[in-house]
Amino acid sequence: MLTQSNLSEIKKTVQEFFQKMTFEVEVDFLPQTEQTLPINLKADEPQILIGERGQTLAEIQHLLKAILRRKIETEEAFYIDLDINDYKKKKNEYLRELARSAADEVSLSKKEKILSPMPAYERRVIHMELAGRSDVVSESIGEGPERRVGVRPSA
Repeated sequence: MLTQSNLSEIKKTVQEFFQKMTFEVEVDFLPQTEQTLPINLKADEPQILIGERGQTLAEIQHLLKAILRRKIETEEAFYIDLDINDYKKKKNEYLRELARSAADEVSLSKKEKILSPMPAYERRVIHMELAGRSDVVSESIGEGPERRVGVRPSA
C-alpha cells in the first residue's frame, strides 16, 4: 500500500500533468485496491484524451505511470488505472456483454466464433467473463495487433 505522502505526491503530479497539457479536467482519486490506484477524470471534451479505441488513454496512463515511478520512492510496485468519463467502465460492460452473447451463440450452434482483434486488456476481460462457464472455452489466437479471442464449445 502507498503511504499518505506518496498518495499526496501522486495527486499533485497527476493534476500538474493535465494542467501542463492545458486540459481542464476534474481529477477524482478512488480508494486504492491492492497495488492499484484508480483515477477517474471528468473532461468536457474526453474524445481527445481517449483517442481511437482508447489508444490515447492507454498511452497517457503509460506515460503517467513512468513519471510517477521516478517521483515516488517506494519498495512496492504500484499501478494506476486511469479512466476518463467512465470510458473504461462502459467499455468493460460492453466487452462482458459481447462475451456472454458470443458464448450463448456458440453454446447453441456448437460452432466456434472468432471475435474481432483487440488489445490484451480487452481480451482478458472476455476470458475472465467466460472463465466460469462450463459450456464454452475461450482462447487467444493470432499474432500482434491481429490477436483475437476465439470462443468454442467445450469438449
